Amino acid sequence: MTDAATTLQQEIAAEQRHVDRVYARLAVLRQAAARAEKEGYRLARVGNFGALVERDAMVFHAARRRHALDAEHEGLVFGRLDLREGQVLHVGRLGVRGENAEPLVVDWRAPAAAAFYQATAADPRGVVRRRMIQSSGEKVTNIEDDLLDPAAAPESMRVVGDGALLATLARATGRGMRDIVATIQREQDQAIRSPASSVTIVSGGPGTGKTAVALHRAAYLLYSDRSRFAGGGILVVGPSSVFVEYIASVLPSLGEEAAALHSLGSIVGGVTATRTDPTAVASVKGSLRMRRVLERATHDAVPGGPTELRLLYRGGLLRLGRPELDAIRARALPRGARRNEVRRAGIDGLFDALWAQAQRHKIGGLPAQVDFEDELAERSDFREFLKAWWPRLAPRHVLAWLADPKRLNSYAGGLLSTAEIALLRGAFTPGDPTVADVALLDELDELLGRPPQPAKRQRDPFHVVDGVREVSTYADRQRAARAAAVQRPDDYREYAHVVVDESQDVSPMQWRMLGRRGRLASWTVVGDPAQSAWTGDPGELARARDKALGGRRRHEFTLTTNYRNSAEIFEVAARVIREVSPDIALPRAVRSTGVPPEELTVPAAELPAATREAAERLLADVEGTVGVITSVPRRDEVAEWVAGLPTDRLQVVTSLQAKGMEYDGVVLISPDEIRTDAGARTLYVALSRATQRLTTLGPSA
Repeated sequence: MTDAATTLQQEIAAEQRHVDRVYARLAVLRQAAARAEKEGYRLARVGNFGALVERDAMVFHAARRRHALDAEHEGLVFGRLDLREGQVLHVGRLGVRGENAEPLVVDWRAPAAAAFYQATAADPRGVVRRRMIQSSGEKVTNIEDDLLDPAAAPESMRVVGDGALLATLARATGRGMRDIVATIQREQDQAIRSPASSVTIVSGGPGTGKTAVALHRAAYLLYSDRSRFAGGGILVVGPSSVFVEYIASVLPSLGEEAAALHSLGSIVGGVTATRTDPTAVASVKGSLRMRRVLERATHDAVPGGPTELRLLYRGGLLRLGRPELDAIRARALPRGARRNEVRRAGIDGLFDALWAQAQRHKIGGLPAQVDFEDELAERSDFREFLKAWWPRLAPRHVLAWLADPKRLNSYAGGLLSTAEIALLRGAFTPGDPTVADVALLDELDELLGRPPQPAKRQRDPFHVVDGVREVSTYADRQRAARAAAVQRPDDYREYAHVVVDESQDVSPMQWRMLGRRGRLASWTVVGDPAQSAWTGDPGELARARDKALGGRRRHEFTLTTNYRNSAEIFEVAARVIREVSPDIALPRAVRSTGVPPEELTVPAAELPAATREAAERLLADVEGTVGVITSVPRRDEVAEWVAGLPTDRLQVVTSLQAKGMEYDGVVLISPDEIRTDAGARTLYVALSRATQRLTTLGPSA
């Protein structure tokens, strides 16, 4: 085990000892609350009204305390502050004091905990080190430090995570490295504290801390104006499910489930897509021209639907053929109309056509038109026809129509080129959408509309029986209101703030999807243009993004220092991106390990064994995680090569899933294959994921 790994484990063990003490004290407090509740009920035996009133008050307060202790049990301690004067404060969801009234945990809402959210490197507020503590149940699983005041840190203070990198830079010989740390901290702090109601755009290359800035900004906004941002909610969007799982483990400072975390494949309720399209296919699906393709589809006849309506009515035959049915549908569904919302217009069109025909045929005993329509509406054969001819369509139904080459040609003709249509043939699999398809499903939901639904009654959490409500305090009602606020519908669209990470890969159609959820929001948008895999029209992309972000004032920040990658690793990545963009501005990598990346080639037949050996070597050399990065088609195959290695430290990802991720060590499989499959920019991303060790491994010629 490396020294860094030993430090991490020792620091986790130290925090575990404190957390164990907290939970032991919590058990004592819970028992005391339960005893107080039980003693309160015994007061009723006194038999006078005063005792009954005292019983009610005692039971109420004891039960409320017990409920609070139970409700905040999971992940109770999530932070620690080391202050300049040597004091240590642990921050959590509930205040807990020891037997001698010493604070074991400071409630996050208390003034003493404010610095956990508000302190930054530029304004540390007396905080030397801020530590985020990640737990599962009562077990500490990881810690991450921010070293906010390196000059005040004693030599004995041990720092892990990004804080360790900054501490190493700050303690390096010479004034220059300390100036670099100040630059990093100043750049990040300015973005974090950008005006809350604006659009904050943060750009920067690999290793500059863009994601850290975005998440710290979310925490800062939540604390500085919690009623606004927790009430409306914060949406954090990443490029992949792998990335979302990664950031979910470093967000304890957000608290109280105020942030919704989604990948681009999981934003739409009821849909979770992880499968990706080839780059060229994804670019076509992401184009704004697809909206017109989808609109044509929503106006088309249902596949397999009836092409004729025949009804026997009072001895006469009423018949509408395909031309008449198509004309009725077209009149009821003009461009811009939503199919599910104008179904009634289609039915009225049928009634009018059938009534006119009945009059022309001079059917005997013909009633008034309203009675004629009522008679038809009662007939099962007419109702069955309506279900088949104009059903209520879900987005997945219409998207599946594009799997039919004839329909695809009909919808896309004149909008997409012949080559683009050819790319989309076979690219739609009913029931198994890709990440790019999710934005199309959301667009279809907009185009189809939804039938009016009756409003659901909100349940009163204090209702006992009709006419009787539970006794409650203002704090109880506020707690219930907060709980209701985070129980948002799957299709919630009123977020107060939207964070978009790896924004350079958001397509125009995906920007439309995000824009619908951020109409009322301020935004934090972070990304790196050099990492963009978008191959479509850049003007179209800019227009879609501008429309999504709206007219809010924009503040732009650029992070210029790469402090995560070693200089040796980043130089390899930089050579790749300069091949396609010679004049691109790249961040400066300031941390050197003296260990150059290892470049290996082996015969193709030996690639599986060599991959496993390289992964095992890195697991021994580095303290934390190792990523095995491969091209998209090989992901499952490569996972089999390293099966059985420690899954808590090893992760196999595709070159696309690696975006936004970082690993202490990386084994990169077949770089040329990644370049061919996804382009030089994606290879640049994959090469810049390692912080300490990089091994590239490819088949020999």
